Amino acid sequence: MLHKPSEKEEEFFKRQELEKLRKLREETARTLEEEERQRLKKLHWMRCPKCGMELHEVELQGVMVDTCLDCGGTFFDEGEVMKILSSGDSGFLKRLRGVLFGDAPTTD
Repeated sequence: MLHKPSEKEEEFFKRQELEKLRKLREETARTLEEEERQRLKKLHWMRCPKCGMELHEVELQGVMVDTCLDCGGTFFDEGEVMKILSSGDSGFLKRLRGVLFGDAPTTD
């Protein structure tokens, strides 16, 4: 003989089903988000944010920075500006460091 589930049992299984669907939607959204992030990274990797042309690494005071040969823009990764500013103990770099970070006088 077949047992017909009670209303509470049906409600329990419906909630279980909805929870499984919610988790599946979240997982799918995370997967799509990561795929989109990877696609955008591949599309923009070493491209100039100003004009879109290819960036080239050049050495600037012992630090490799990204430079666009088309528009002339120079772009710094995290920490590169501090390395360059720390290497200059006088003149323009000292004043610039002071203006940006407040740790050096702004005039000589």
